[in-house]
Amino acid sequence: METVVIKLGGSLIHNLSNTFFENINQLKMSGKKVILVHGGGPLINNLLLKFSIPVEMEDGIRKTSSEVLEIVEYVLNGKINKDLTIICNQYNIKAIGLSGCDNLLLEASLYNKGKLGWVGEIEDVNTNLLDLLLNNDYVPVISPVGVDKIGQKYNINADEAAKSIAKAMNAELLCFITNTNGVLDLEQKLIEKITPSEVDKLINEKTIYGGMIPKVTSALNALNVVNSVAIVGENFLNENGTISGTVFTKGVVLSE
Repeated sequence: METVVIKLGGSLIHNLSNTFFENINQLKMSGKKVILVHGGGPLINNLLLKFSIPVEMEDGIRKTSSEVLEIVEYVLNGKINKDLTIICNQYNIKAIGLSGCDNLLLEASLYNKGKLGWVGEIEDVNTNLLDLLLNNDYVPVISPVGVDKIGQKYNINADEAAKSIAKAMNAELLCFITNTNGVLDLEQKLIEKITPSEVDKLINEKTIYGGMIPKVTSALNALNVVNSVAIVGENFLNENGTISGTVFTKGVVLSE
């Protein structure tokens, strides 16, 4: 059976509609194995501000002191992961919440020589653990907090975690869920297929702009290691089970 990895941004998790979870069930019924990976940026920012801890980002990566790492752990592992798992269970999805620390699920090392603090990059994914869960019909819900073999924890970018998991699991598809239905053209119509060579042109034309640029960049980066990547909305499946959104595929030509 083929594996689909779905990455959810932290801003979406508590506002997901019934349709998203129905789509997960539809994937499962069609025989797919599903893995969810989530972020938590907005909630982390809110809690940092509440405790008067500066929110510091560099090139989209959160600077992570020991103090910040504690907040990241609490929000990702203790709050969002459990909330999302519980909601999945309410829709009869056999979800099980995990952090990357569980059984060295996401084995990590220090990113960029520690210049951003306790930010990690993934060295290995425990595919045996994921296979065990997937083969028993579970949907792993993964928080991107990694760990090394001596027990040091790391904050890992959720997009990077999803990409590494998709690569390790040889996933058929990696989906990034957004608050739009995908990449839209200047007339706000969905661009269903796009190739890497066309992205620069669309950015220069201001068709892709603002917050969509980092999402497209993440999709392109993932396309280096995953055969098919999509930017989609909550309702990401058509009635026939095909993807409703913008699909990035190597060598596919954009329709005129």
